[in-house]
Amino acid sequence: MKQLLSGNEAIALGAYHAGVRVGAAYPGTPSTEIMESLAQFSEIYTEWSTNEKVAMEVALGASYAGVRAMASMKHVGLNVASDPFMAAATTGVDGGLVIVECDDPGEHSSQGEQDNRHYARMAKVPMLEPTDSQEAYELMDWAFRISEEFDTPVLVRSTTRLSHCKTVVNVDRERLSELKKPQFKASPAKYVMVPSNARVRRSAMEERILKLREYVNDFPLNEIIMNDTKIGIISSGVGYQYAREVFKDASHLKLVTVYPFPDRLIREFSEKVERILVIEELDPFIEEEVQRLGIPVTGKEFIPIIGELNPEIIENRAIEAGLLPEKTTTNPHPKAPAASLPPRPPLLCAGCPHMAAEYSFRKLGLAERDDTGDQNEEKFDKNRIIVTGDIGCYTLGVYAPLFALDTTACMGASIGQALGLEKAGVKDKIIAVIGDSTFFHSGITALIDVIYNQGTTTVIIMDNGTTAMTGHQGHPGTGISATQRQVTQVDLESLVRGIGIDDVSVVGAFDLKEINSAVKNSVQSEKPSVVIVRGACPTHIRIKSTPYQVDTEKCTGCHMCLRLGCPAMRITGDTVAIDTESCTGCSVCAQICPVKCIQVVS
Repeated sequence: MKQLLSGNEAIALGAYHAGVRVGAAYPGTPSTEIMESLAQFSEIYTEWSTNEKVAMEVALGASYAGVRAMASMKHVGLNVASDPFMAAATTGVDGGLVIVECDDPGEHSSQGEQDNRHYARMAKVPMLEPTDSQEAYELMDWAFRISEEFDTPVLVRSTTRLSHCKTVVNVDRERLSELKKPQFKASPAKYVMVPSNARVRRSAMEERILKLREYVNDFPLNEIIMNDTKIGIISSGVGYQYAREVFKDASHLKLVTVYPFPDRLIREFSEKVERILVIEELDPFIEEEVQRLGIPVTGKEFIPIIGELNPEIIENRAIEAGLLPEKTTTNPHPKAPAASLPPRPPLLCAGCPHMAAEYSFRKLGLAERDDTGDQNEEKFDKNRIIVTGDIGCYTLGVYAPLFALDTTACMGASIGQALGLEKAGVKDKIIAVIGDSTFFHSGITALIDVIYNQGTTTVIIMDNGTTAMTGHQGHPGTGISATQRQVTQVDLESLVRGIGIDDVSVVGAFDLKEINSAVKNSVQSEKPSVVIVRGACPTHIRIKSTPYQVDTEKCTGCHMCLRLGCPAMRITGDTVAIDTESCTGCSVCAQICPVKCIQVVS
């Protein structure tokens, strides 16, 4: 049966047919749809874990019970999960354990690029990389079998383009019927990593990688395609598709086992061609492995080391390097160049519950910014508020016109950074901004650190009742599981009070006066405080109140309301207009307007 599947959907279906019984993840683009797709199968236990570390630990525990388990995450999520991941590499497994991680070349939805192929080498575990949805489907069965045969976790790497693009998949399997019953077999020497046991397991890891090096040389999905022998191209993942498209006449070696490296296969291929090129996204990972074999290779001399590749980039760079002839125009009537679109920065949605709070932060004392967002030293306010930001929709408040954030590093970092600034002796008032899902992910421990180390940081938890940026997944504070069932809901206020915060206030996300008062009171406090700004995400819970409109006769054209950055508002002539179809009726613009010309549509 043929199905049109994205790479993520194919990974989930392949895992299902391979007999996976436990799946755990934290949502993050480009990996989110893997667990969403897997959660549709009732035979599998799936969960949105509080973070990737927990997801990895849940999957590892299931593997110790003898069942097949999978954890999925985006590339930076593997950083969070690296501690239990490295432990799993040491202890090995019982049931097959597969970790699917999705890199994001080009940083489409991430705070940074990184090439996670290096994790496979560091952990000494195998990594497989599909080139399309068909291979993504097929590789899951291989991954679980390799895991069990070699007593190792297996990494499967995808990238943004492969995760989200759909290709036809020949679905030729059904779910494995002969599944092991869960049973934990006590083996302290294998699972309890005190130093005396860990030293033995370390030797086992080296023996395992030697066996895997032999195994991958005969792996059937690695493929040599012989054509013109002047150039031979080694590639993997989506880079293979681009290489085949640009170098149509060349010979190709498609690598699916990107680690460990199939050395005999590489030597065999290199002996058949005159020159070796490597086409790969991000780091020269394959290139360096080929060089270690003493084989001359061309790679990053013409392929960019930064950003996502596409056929046009590869073709242009290959022409510049003299690897392809100059393009010749055969069409006497070439197409006119496409009209350039005006740049459109990412914006908060109309009616976003983060908008009023971030506007408030700026008005309460942020230093003035110029049009680029850089601080204007001449207008520096010595009583300013420093705002340490975090990862979520509210991060978009860094852009014009809000300019509401001073830092953003990684999930959960805002609170620790705020404490660090305070302990470094910074005299400005400091607030840390973090979302509800991110707080559960990695903000709790940082807040405990503030309490324990006698900090006075004010933490603003932007509670919109969902994990909005990745597509409205549940988290412990929502009480909605990965399978959309109602489960026990963790009460945010009780949790914060329970770890030692006495100064806790909850304010409505669309009440500017209430937000201003709560933040002012909290930053003046000499003890740590938490302000929960609560309001539903309008694209998740579609509550639409009566929209607002501008009385153009009263409007003075001061444009104060435009400083919200609400996409429902626009300039019309000398005044402002509101798109009533987009407006959710949140009323924040009406609260800002100095002449009260914004009113409910009558």
